[in-house]
Amino acid sequence: MKFNFALIFSLVLAVGLVSLAFTISQSSSEKERLAGELEAKTIRVSEDFYKSYLKDLSKGDSINLKKITNRTIEQHRLLGIAIYYTPDSIIAVDSSVRDFIPSSLDYIAQAISADSSMGNIIRVNGKNVYEYIKLFPANSAIVFYTDASYIQNLIQAIWLRNFMRWFIQAMVVSLITVLIIRWSIFTPINRILLWVKAARAGNVSEIKSPTPSSFLSPLYQEITQIAHAMHEAKAMASEEARLRTTSEAIWTPERLKEEVKKIVGNKMMVVVSNREPYMHIHAGKETKLIKPASGLITAMEPILNACGGLWVASGSGDADKETVDAHDKVKVPPEDPKYTLRRIWLTKEEENHFYYGFSNEGLWPLCHIAHTRPIFRKEDWDDYKKVNEIYARAVIEEIKDETEPFILVQDYHFTLLPQLIKKARPDARVAIFWHIPWPNAESFGICPWQKEILDGMLGADLIGFHTQYHCNNFLETVSNALESRIAWENFSVRIGDHTTLVKPFPISIAFTLKDFDNKQLPNTTAVELLKEQGISAEFMGIGVDRIDYTKGIIEKFFAIERFLEKYPEYEGRFTFVQIGAPSRTLLKSYSDLVNEVEIVADRINWKFKSKNWKPILLLKRHHDHEEIIPYYQCAHVCMVNSLHDGMNLVAKEFIASRNQDNGTLILSRFAGASQELNGATIVNPYDIEQTADAIKYCLEMPEEDQRHRMRHMREVIVGHNIYFWAANLIRTMSTIPR
Repeated sequence: MKFNFALIFSLVLAVGLVSLAFTISQSSSEKERLAGELEAKTIRVSEDFYKSYLKDLSKGDSINLKKITNRTIEQHRLLGIAIYYTPDSIIAVDSSVRDFIPSSLDYIAQAISADSSMGNIIRVNGKNVYEYIKLFPANSAIVFYTDASYIQNLIQAIWLRNFMRWFIQAMVVSLITVLIIRWSIFTPINRILLWVKAARAGNVSEIKSPTPSSFLSPLYQEITQIAHAMHEAKAMASEEARLRTTSEAIWTPERLKEEVKKIVGNKMMVVVSNREPYMHIHAGKETKLIKPASGLITAMEPILNACGGLWVASGSGDADKETVDAHDKVKVPPEDPKYTLRRIWLTKEEENHFYYGFSNEGLWPLCHIAHTRPIFRKEDWDDYKKVNEIYARAVIEEIKDETEPFILVQDYHFTLLPQLIKKARPDARVAIFWHIPWPNAESFGICPWQKEILDGMLGADLIGFHTQYHCNNFLETVSNALESRIAWENFSVRIGDHTTLVKPFPISIAFTLKDFDNKQLPNTTAVELLKEQGISAEFMGIGVDRIDYTKGIIEKFFAIERFLEKYPEYEGRFTFVQIGAPSRTLLKSYSDLVNEVEIVADRINWKFKSKNWKPILLLKRHHDHEEIIPYYQCAHVCMVNSLHDGMNLVAKEFIASRNQDNGTLILSRFAGASQELNGATIVNPYDIEQTADAIKYCLEMPEEDQRHRMRHMREVIVGHNIYFWAANLIRTMSTIPR
């Protein structure tokens, strides 16, 4: 209330000062105008009178003068006329001007002395009178008196009128301003208070509500960060208390940070990958920040968020160059920077040969047994080597002032990088993590440059795969291709005086006890989600994949078709939602696959479709994590149908989203996740009959069985989350003998 009064007073004062200045200016100019008009009129009358009656004035005949002056006074509405001959001879032609004469004597004398007619305002008996002194020969003068009081009356009227206008304006402006401020500022601020209270109470859904006013968006973002920090701190405190009580060892960001601090100390942490964790793109006239869909990013970013450091990656957004500093760096995440992103710029030709060519037409199909022939070209290999050298120079530049930095190289794009870094910086601890499968030795042996690739990878101190099976395949490949000593008892390779450990590190997601214990109900249902797409169905399945020939999307659709053929009672009741992000569409094999996926989906839909229902809903675009979560939470079954996969984090993300411990997972036995998630229904994706039966089995699984299986899988993920993975990897790096 005090603020309202202070605001109103300030507004009234401000409007009053403006009105005062305006009124002073207006009254001054109006007064000058009226005085000028009065002077001009009186001068004109005096000139006419002087010309007409000069002879009568010279004679001094008072009787005759009285007649002619009375006529002039009446005609021009004067107060009177006086004739001055000498100080002792003043004729007051009209008795009403006798009181004016004493006030006029000094002015008459000044006019005669200056030999110039003049006019001025005199005040007589509280009344303003304008006198004009007109000289005529023999130092005589005729004085014309005109009423000037109307000027003051008009000026007073202006002041009164402007005061009323000011008062009304001030009241209206004050009222409108107070209402606007209460609506546009106080209401959002009160909403912010509710956010903070929600954070203190642990109500995350309230914290995520949109900002009530765009101009408060920066403040909202800062307070949201504080709110999340408060919520996380509270959750972590509760989690730590629970861990102390149960003697469990669940990994959290804070625990990882402390572990890394203990192991790494002040040494620099560097992650190297092809794909960047954040990219800037043009969206109309604005620049938009997006987070690319990638299991690698899902896995690696929580590590740098917890530990800080540097991420080196290719700049792929069309606005990336506009957002970096002079050293091609940008702090991320933008709302709460935790680490630095260094962007590498590749030419279109380098990208075509390095990424699309050797990496994705050569190594990708070579390592995935999905019956797609790998293609190896000399020009692709040359640019692959060139890009690895570009990255090596960038990393070496960044670590030039660092002692024993930790370098985490990611995936098959950079097989040559470990050796290049190690040659320049033998003190650096270098690891490469292989996110895809490693095939058997015979399959990998068809690569023309297998020795160069193996030499480059073995420059690392540690090579990590998802499973022991992939480690074994790699060691057998090295044994067949290179002269080396392989110690199978500790899974290491020694070439010359350098030893490389080869270990399994099953990668995971950021899932902690806080997430595990969250039992908040989904905001929607499967029926409502499908209804938004114009579909009426009782049961919903979900699949989330890049459109890639390794993901078994076509086989998945064939299984759904067979399921509906074998169990027609589910027609009109079951719809499978396939979220498919197009990928690498510049490659013919991928663009053909996108077309094939659409054709198969359309054929099956045409075969079974009825009013307001179809069996397959293909959502063919990139969806961010927030868009996918409702489908994960509401689906009755999730299908991960990989024909060959390193791990597949979609399976783990689906399990993490099931905070009601319900739902079922159909998982390919060719995905690395199948070795950990024993509660899933494991299938051979090539066996269409088996997969079709698995869909029915999962849809009809009793809720008690669902909860038992899902809870067990959630416990596995929370116990082996990404923080556990990172700590295990970094701890292993640190224990390698120098």
